[in-house]
Amino acid sequence: MSRRYDHARVAEYWQHVWEREGVYETPDDVANPTYVLGMFPYTSGSLHMGHIRNYAITDAHARYRRMAGDDVLHPMGWDAFGLPAENAAYERDTDPESWTRACIERMRDDLEEMGFGYDWAREITTCDPEYYRWNQWLFTRFLDNDLVEYDSATVNWCPDCETVLADAQVETDDYEGAHAHAAGGVCWRCGTPVERRDLDQWFFTITDYADELYDGLDELEGWPEGVRDSQRNWIGRQAGARVAFDVGEHGAVSAFTTRLDTVYGATYLALAPGHDLVSDLAETDADVAAYLEAVASTDDAGLSGVETAVTATHPFTGEEIPVYVAAYVLDDVGTGAVMGVPGHNDRDHAFADEHDLPVEQVVEPVDGSPTNLPDDPYTEDGMLTDSGEYDGLASTAARDRLLDHEAVEEATTYRLRDWLIPRQRYWGTPIPIVHCPECGPVPVPDADLPVELPEYVQTTGNPLDAAEEWKHVDCPDCGADAERETDTMDTFVDSSWYFLRFLSPHFEDAPFEQETADEWLPVDVYVGGEEHAVLHLLYLRFFTRALADLGLLDRREPVERLINQGTVLHSGKKMSKSAGNAVAPHEYGAETTRLFVLSAAHPAQDFEWTVKDVSTAYDFQQDCYELVSEFADQRSRRRRSQAARAVRTESEPHDAYLEREIDRTIAAVTEEYDRFRFHRVVGELQRFVRLLRRYAEYEPPYLFAYSRGLRVLTTLLAPIAPYLAEELWHLLEEDGLVAEADWPESLRDVADHRIERGLVRTTLADVRDITDVVDIADPEAIEVVVAADWKYEAYRLAQAADPDDAIVGEIMGTESIQRRGDAAAEYAADLADRSTGLAPIVDGDRELEVLQQAAWLFEDEFGADVTVRRATEDDDLADKARPNKPAIHIS
Repeated sequence: MSRRYDHARVAEYWQHVWEREGVYETPDDVANPTYVLGMFPYTSGSLHMGHIRNYAITDAHARYRRMAGDDVLHPMGWDAFGLPAENAAYERDTDPESWTRACIERMRDDLEEMGFGYDWAREITTCDPEYYRWNQWLFTRFLDNDLVEYDSATVNWCPDCETVLADAQVETDDYEGAHAHAAGGVCWRCGTPVERRDLDQWFFTITDYADELYDGLDELEGWPEGVRDSQRNWIGRQAGARVAFDVGEHGAVSAFTTRLDTVYGATYLALAPGHDLVSDLAETDADVAAYLEAVASTDDAGLSGVETAVTATHPFTGEEIPVYVAAYVLDDVGTGAVMGVPGHNDRDHAFADEHDLPVEQVVEPVDGSPTNLPDDPYTEDGMLTDSGEYDGLASTAARDRLLDHEAVEEATTYRLRDWLIPRQRYWGTPIPIVHCPECGPVPVPDADLPVELPEYVQTTGNPLDAAEEWKHVDCPDCGADAERETDTMDTFVDSSWYFLRFLSPHFEDAPFEQETADEWLPVDVYVGGEEHAVLHLLYLRFFTRALADLGLLDRREPVERLINQGTVLHSGKKMSKSAGNAVAPHEYGAETTRLFVLSAAHPAQDFEWTVKDVSTAYDFQQDCYELVSEFADQRSRRRRSQAARAVRTESEPHDAYLEREIDRTIAAVTEEYDRFRFHRVVGELQRFVRLLRRYAEYEPPYLFAYSRGLRVLTTLLAPIAPYLAEELWHLLEEDGLVAEADWPESLRDVADHRIERGLVRTTLADVRDITDVVDIADPEAIEVVVAADWKYEAYRLAQAADPDDAIVGEIMGTESIQRRGDAAAEYAADLADRSTGLAPIVDGDRELEVLQQAAWLFEDEFGADVTVRRATEDDDLADKARPNKPAIHIS
């Protein structure tokens, strides 16, 4: 029998067996539903390492939970619409659908070769009319329930992609300010500077859910805090007040502020370039008109601004203050107007410094300490000064009192804007609207859905607008000549509810079967990149709430636990084809690759791809295979009465160590699987393999313990290296498939397994240190002495005591300890000094038992006779022994 594991030789066979046995098919009737989902891939043409890491995580968890007895749903599908496919088809002189279908075939083959266990019967593809029909159906339901608006709006336009972009698809250096027209905004797809255009557009009214989406983040305890913070920042809820400034014949301008206590320090009023008043002023003010033109043609307007010909009346002082148009004020944040308070706001101070505007202090530190005004603003709360009747009030109290003024209104603002969904591109879901000159926009009736895409024709601009035969239709309401909506939906609509379609992919009466959805939701584990915090995950949460309000779901949050996988790096940079540092997933073998990406680091951390570390993953597989194949070979030899290594059927004392270490390994590995720390799973299994090898070579192994150890190794390995585990299971002649085997259980109480392991490791390390320091090359005997019982009693008392109590007195007040005299007093004082850092321990009897069971490890390593005993009354080593820190004597 070959002792080398050949993944390529066995992979195809086990794929066939898994498929034949329906291992990954989700049962119809479920008792313990567990929904494990990886963010489905965009059909880019081939798998990359980011895919492999994502799907290795979900696959390992799904396999683990299936073996643990859960009914697991682990599906896969394709995010198949989108501009990149359209561009790729254009470059290759083909059509987007042909290109996309070819990519899907390649990627499906790649996933199967990697051994990922999906329920392929539930596969969905968003460019299938059977899928996007329900995008259109949901659009009309949203429209019927006032969740869709059609309005003229100033929108983001990418001139390279020739389409509008939602706010979340405009990238800026300053994430918190990444809205619409923010300076430096570029297209998320191509990096082209974004322009602003006025167009009639369709919006999903996600702002209706702003408060619920914001407040709900506090309950998502299974989500990374970074994702929750990103969504909080994007929603941008701010509680504050609107202050009305009178601008003469132009009426009142409302400025939003969160620092109403600084209102007396307002020395100017600043308006966003897109503010309605600015448009009016530009008609008669040449300077304002010229400034608007200049701002529109630059990507970085910075602290630029222009003073207008009008002034505003300060509502508290009655003074006239200048009105500026300023690029730093955003028209879609707050009210698009800012009361400039240079003394107490960083941005206002920078603008005032640039335009030589006055800086006034109206808040000072409560303790009277000096500030650095006017050179730097004082932005903390404090006590009001130079604020009329409000002088002397603390900032908090002043904000409450100032709300009573007639020019002030309590208000809450949001950065979040409604979701702009149309795209002026071909490869997407047609928006199911017919524009009638008589009736206006009319939704396509359900009976006429799906509105399918016409045949693709290469053209510049919007291809659907050029599809004349497809575009011209009769109005569904009045029958007059009308035109279809020629925009398609943002592809994030596809991914906002796809997790629901997986639950009933062939259901024909609705997008999903509600009873099934309510049974399976929320998704138990969802894995994907943190870059989707807003673009995808916020929309996912919005859709779930909207569907619940439509009576289609009971759940309002879609995902219970979110795992963000880190990035695979190569030569310090993110691995990618464009960077020229990509490694093909199959270059080192599918199973070696997936084992490495799981063992390299915690799922959330980035890690560096190195050949050395990949080789370690490969060698580990070979070690496992060699261990089991050797056992199987020896078993076959014994059956044939040939020379073979002997085994024992009667146990000896040292076998207890292996039996207990098997149970400890089960407990430790199970804990790490539950915590998604697959790198620690691999570390545990590597140590376990070394132990099994050492045990088998120490003397003939005890068959019951050793064979159980190999079975446990195989089952614990199965979620992360499924091909290898199936091959090992077969060599062990176990029934069925390891993929369907029960998760192993400990036969003994190993609640203290980490303490017990630490005890053995530190004691071994202490022996090594002594032999090194004293330079004992070949010790004859090692004596390990476990502390007396009274020291454990004293230790427990110190652990339980309040650090502020008289710990020495409490310990010495115990009669059994007190009679130990000076030795007890000295030990009690030592415990009191360390009272806040006392680690958990096992009791003396357990310590003795663990070390006696492990004595063979000392004998094997040092070639010496080993004695493990308890300290006695007149023992020279008794003073040195401490709980879980035995005394050691080497001769």
